[in-house]
Amino acid sequence: METQVNTNQLTITRTFDAPRQLVWKAWTDPELYKQWWGPSHFTCPVAIFDLRVGGKWLSCMRSPDGQDFWSTGFYHEITPYDRIVYTDSFGDEKGNIVPASYYGLPDDFPLEMMVTITLDEQDGKTVMTLMHAGLPAGDANTEQGWRQSFDKLAAAVEE
Repeated sequence: METQVNTNQLTITRTFDAPRQLVWKAWTDPELYKQWWGPSHFTCPVAIFDLRVGGKWLSCMRSPDGQDFWSTGFYHEITPYDRIVYTDSFGDEKGNIVPASYYGLPDDFPLEMMVTITLDEQDGKTVMTLMHAGLPAGDANTEQGWRQSFDKLAAAVEE
């Protein structure tokens, strides 16, 4: 796995020993998404996707102590098996955008960030690149959360 961190953007590239269609499904099928979304020891009890440009998504990460963290956003670009671009915001259980302080996090998180996922197939494996733009400078928790989520994603798609 390769990681690059700019002032406000995190880029992670990871290769999965799985076909691109399966990694795509992990991002677009709510039941499969719930198997891997969130850092280690977190669960994802809710994932709702309206997978179309302009469609809304909503998901919940549950911490080991039972605290729910909701996220929401809108899809900006969907190119099947190749690319997904969506906004990422903290939300409440109804899908309303809320500030990070709603969850006790610093206020330097913007109300809306942008996530771009690209998938490339190479020799039967999938090279996935995530770009998470708009992050506050110095944020290390987001990178750690993505890395742990991707470890769970690997377990869900690799044989």
